[in-house]
Amino acid sequence: MKDVLHFINGEFVASKSGKTFDKIDPATGEVIAKVASGDVCEVDAAVAAAKTAFETWGKLPQVERSRLLMELAAAINRRAAEFVAAEVADTGKPMSLAGHLDIPRGAANFVQFAEHFKYIATECWENQVQNALNYAVRRPVGVVAVISPWNLPLLLMTWKVAPALAAGNCVVVKPSRETPSTASLLGEVMNEVGIPKGVYNVVQGPGTLIGAALSRHPDIPALTFTGETTTGQTIMGDCAHTLKKLSFELGGKNPNIIFADAPLDECIDVTLRSSFANQGQVCLAGSRIYVQRPLYDTFVEKLVERAKALKVGDPMCPETTMGALVSKGHLERVMTFVDSARQEGATIRCGGERIPPSELPERVKNGAFMYPTIITDAEEHYTCQSQEIFGPVVTISPFDTEEEVIRRANATEYGLSATVWTNDLRRAHRVANAVESGLVWVNTWFLRDLRTPFGGVKGSGIGREGGIYSLDFYTELKNICIQL
Repeated sequence: MKDVLHFINGEFVASKSGKTFDKIDPATGEVIAKVASGDVCEVDAAVAAAKTAFETWGKLPQVERSRLLMELAAAINRRAAEFVAAEVADTGKPMSLAGHLDIPRGAANFVQFAEHFKYIATECWENQVQNALNYAVRRPVGVVAVISPWNLPLLLMTWKVAPALAAGNCVVVKPSRETPSTASLLGEVMNEVGIPKGVYNVVQGPGTLIGAALSRHPDIPALTFTGETTTGQTIMGDCAHTLKKLSFELGGKNPNIIFADAPLDECIDVTLRSSFANQGQVCLAGSRIYVQRPLYDTFVEKLVERAKALKVGDPMCPETTMGALVSKGHLERVMTFVDSARQEGATIRCGGERIPPSELPERVKNGAFMYPTIITDAEEHYTCQSQEIFGPVVTISPFDTEEEVIRRANATEYGLSATVWTNDLRRAHRVANAVESGLVWVNTWFLRDLRTPFGGVKGSGIGREGGIYSLDFYTELKNICIQL
């Protein structure tokens, strides 16, 4: 049993109220930590610390901030085993995934923005008619609130913290109640490498309280959030009173469009990953699979065969390819989608059930596990086809023409990502441009270049982050006009 505390002004502190909540390992069902449950007073203290630290951090030369963030990245990598253990215990994901994706990307985010921001210039306009010079300068916005999700806790939190700090801002982070540990552990590393006190702050606790306090706080000019769409709508309403800058990456119901000329073996390999990586708890998961009719039967047969072969079990076992869902409550939610699919007339081709304790290793027999699930014969209006499930559940549907599949792919409130599989170059360009989403992969999935814009359209988000697009959000541009 451990204590997970707030990290405010460089110190680990308990809640003034003394309140805590239990953190349960989703793989074992056991309580593994007592987590401080914050209130408005902790939010106020964290914001005040960040506001004070900003007076120094925001004025540091860019090269000095970048140097400290590069040291921070190196320290995360040195302590990678601790971060992996914390991430696995919080999320239930396989240690192989945490070790090869979550923690290395968490460190890489600091490297990317520490380096990139050193080399970005602003524009200058010489007005020869009016004999004037206009040039722009960037200034950090101040204190940034970061509300991060539970599915990729360190990766997605540092995706926001790294550019915010590199641009000269200070942050107050609100991690998910389900995954408090790595945000807290990062505070230790901040102190270890000499990041000034107050630059990075963490307030643990319920989103309805802490998130609302951050959203309404008058001393926070910018807020960035990754999570569920309806939560984003609530946050947006709370932020309206103080007119904050907002960056939202919200839900997704992403189409995976597979034409008959797709390279089948490669497509099956990648689709298996896009369906069930991280137990399907990925905002970019290709959860609606559309396969052109000549390939449909073969594709379904092969994907079902591969899904049944996945090794589901103890996330600490190196051979495990699918771990536990993040909580038993979330498992129950995912199962309601499978139940509704049955009731609406869809076919469960594999999975669709919780894994009984008798089929699990002793250590994890009380965990939140289910079989990878593939559903066919789902109409577009079925719940499993239209709503974000966020679990190891995908639907597969046949289509005949390019026009048909584009129409069906776009028939959703979401627009985060899409995947297109074809060997026809012209078709790849046509479909990629026609699908309504912020990101399209062609013949691949989850291949990310951190310099490129990332974000969604429609109900999947507001704004873009990544590369210079992050700098645009985490800074304000000031135009200076000189009459010569």
